[in-house]
Amino acid sequence: MLRGLLFDVDETLVYYEGYDHREWYEGWVLPELRKRGMGLDYETYRKTVTGELPRTYVERFGVDPVEFWKTVDKANLKYRIEAAEKGKIKAFPDVNALKELKRRGLKLAAVSNASQDCVEFVLDLFDLRKHFDAVFGKDYSNLDGVKPSPYLIQKALKALGLKPEEAIVVGDSYHDVLAGKGAGVKVINVTRFGKVEGADYYVEDLTELIELVKKIMGSQSP
Repeated sequence: MLRGLLFDVDETLVYYEGYDHREWYEGWVLPELRKRGMGLDYETYRKTVTGELPRTYVERFGVDPVEFWKTVDKANLKYRIEAAEKGKIKAFPDVNALKELKRRGLKLAAVSNASQDCVEFVLDLFDLRKHFDAVFGKDYSNLDGVKPSPYLIQKALKALGLKPEEAIVVGDSYHDVLAGKGAGVKVINVTRFGKVEGADYYVEDLTELIELVKKIMGSQSP
C-alpha cells in the first residue's frame, strides 16, 4: 500500500538558472575554504560529491570534515540567497502537484544532500515546506550518509512511520535511484533532464506523477 513519497529537491522541485557546478565551486566555495586553510581543487571536490571519494576524504589533508562541509554549506546558502534576490532560483511550474498529493492522504518528505538550511531556504522561498511532513538535509553526524547512501531515505521513512514498501522515492538523479534501492524503496525518475537507468517508474514531470500515483493507489484498492 502506497502511503508516502520522498522527494528530492534540487532539479526535481526547483532549479537554478545559469548554474554551473565548477563556476559555483570556484567562485563561491573555494574562496571561503581558502580563508580557513582548507582549499581543495575542483576535481577532487567533484569526486566527493559524485561518490567517487567519501565526503570525509579531506581528513587525509588534516582537515576536519565537519568544518569543511559546514564552510561549503554556508557558502552555498549565500549563493542561494543572492540567486533568489536576482530571481535565478525557479520552482518548476508543476510543483502544485504537492498539494494534490497531500490531498490524497499521502505523507510527504523532502530529502536532499544540501544542508538543512539550504533545503529549507528554497522550500520556504516558494512556500513549499508546508506540504512536507518531514525535511532532511545533510546530516553532519554522518557525512557519508548523503545519497547515494540510503541513510537519509531511511531517516525519512522512520520520521514518517513508513515501511520501505509503503513509500516511493521521487528524484531526477542516479543518486536518488541508488539511495532508494539501497533502502528497499521503489523509485520514480522525473526525466526533466534525461532518463536515469534503474528506476521503477518514469514520468516527464510532476503532473504525470499525479497520474502515476493515481494508478498505483487505484491498483491497491480492495
